[in-house]
Amino acid sequence: MSTSSLQVINPFSEAAVCTLPMLGAGDVDRVVERARAAYHDWRNTDIAARKKLCTAWMHAFEARLEQSAEEVTRQMGKPIGQARGEVKGTLDRARHMIAIAEETLQDEAVGEIEGFTRYIRHEPKGVVLDIAAWNYPLFIAVNVVVPAVLAGNAVIIKHSSKTPQCGKAFSETFALAGAPEGLVQDIVADHAVTEALVRHAGVNHVSFTGSVRGGHEIVRSAADRFIDVGLELGGKDPAYVCEDAPFDFAVDGCVDGAFYNAGQSCCAVERIYVDHTIYDNFVEAFAAKTREYKLGDPMAADTTLGPLASKSAPEFLSAQIADAVKNGGKLVVSAEEFEMPDRGWFRAPAVVADAPQDCRLVQEESFGPVIAILPVHGDKEAIRNMNDSPYGLSASIWTQDVERAIRIGEQIETGTFFMNRCDVLDPALPWTGVKDTGRGASLSRYGLLQLTQLKSMHLRTHKV
Repeated sequence: MSTSSLQVINPFSEAAVCTLPMLGAGDVDRVVERARAAYHDWRNTDIAARKKLCTAWMHAFEARLEQSAEEVTRQMGKPIGQARGEVKGTLDRARHMIAIAEETLQDEAVGEIEGFTRYIRHEPKGVVLDIAAWNYPLFIAVNVVVPAVLAGNAVIIKHSSKTPQCGKAFSETFALAGAPEGLVQDIVADHAVTEALVRHAGVNHVSFTGSVRGGHEIVRSAADRFIDVGLELGGKDPAYVCEDAPFDFAVDGCVDGAFYNAGQSCCAVERIYVDHTIYDNFVEAFAAKTREYKLGDPMAADTTLGPLASKSAPEFLSAQIADAVKNGGKLVVSAEEFEMPDRGWFRAPAVVADAPQDCRLVQEESFGPVIAILPVHGDKEAIRNMNDSPYGLSASIWTQDVERAIRIGEQIETGTFFMNRCDVLDPALPWTGVKDTGRGASLSRYGLLQLTQLKSMHLRTHKV
């Protein structure tokens, strides 16, 4: 066994949350072999048995709701009310995937030819390695773990070094639900050991959520193998507030989309384009709503914005703001307007109006409670600026005109397009993206099918 360990630090108290042993290079074969042994039995179970296990898992997971929420908050700083919401949302996603599993995974007939039977079978891939991120540590994991088990696979969860207890939350509750030994495992590992897992011949699919740089590393690690790699790598998601938007609703929605979870969301609103005829009023109302946030202990019920999960993040965000202001942006909400806690890795909300399109705040992913607001003169300019990004995860429009929303949405380079909502995931729809946001999909029937291998069954049935 490895003698190295990982210490997790609470971003509010800056005290150690836990210290966990890390997997050593010599342990990789053992973990994969356990997963493969479980898979070889599990792949032969019928869909009813898989649904039964995942339903039992839901009950076990729900029973530790408060424990899971507190673990999330202590590890990455999410306010406890939001963490409880994440646990409940995790169950909702699982519930939907269980509901659609039988229909999605059934054999597909392709039409009759006399003397032949032909159909397409969706077989499990084998061992799925899920490399999960810290910002929504339960959401991101469940997007892969439950669909993988439903599809007949075994799963190894390698969670972020910031939130490793969330991997254990899945493995322990699957064990309580009666999962075969090794079917759902969690590991704590460094980059070298994770790379060894990606390269291991016994791993058949890799799902990674994280940075673009991390995505490139995963792809390079898998380059010598013909396996699928699913990547969700972030975003710089735009919102377009039209002159006919439901004004107060749009302000509330965009503020929440920008600052929920302290802006640490791949699909957070990170740049807002507002029609010039309502621009000044929107900036004023947005700023007033932003000033309502309360920074503090994320375990306190009245805290609405917790610390950032990375100690270096506040400095990075401050540099983005300084660059925007230097190049003509106007800081309309600044840190000085908030009561700052005397400890923790905090960055108060910042709102920059008139930020230039080419500044860092508009072009770089922020992943924090900062936002750029820019005026536009009509749909054409809005579409051009919304598409001016290396990312394409989600985008939103705020308007009363459905036909206009559809027309604009069809021109936006994005995985999900919203009208009058943002920063939300519907498990019935594929979570996917374009450009540097990555490739593949999770959730929906497409997320399930991504975790299967196609097999064509072509049978001559008449006598020969």
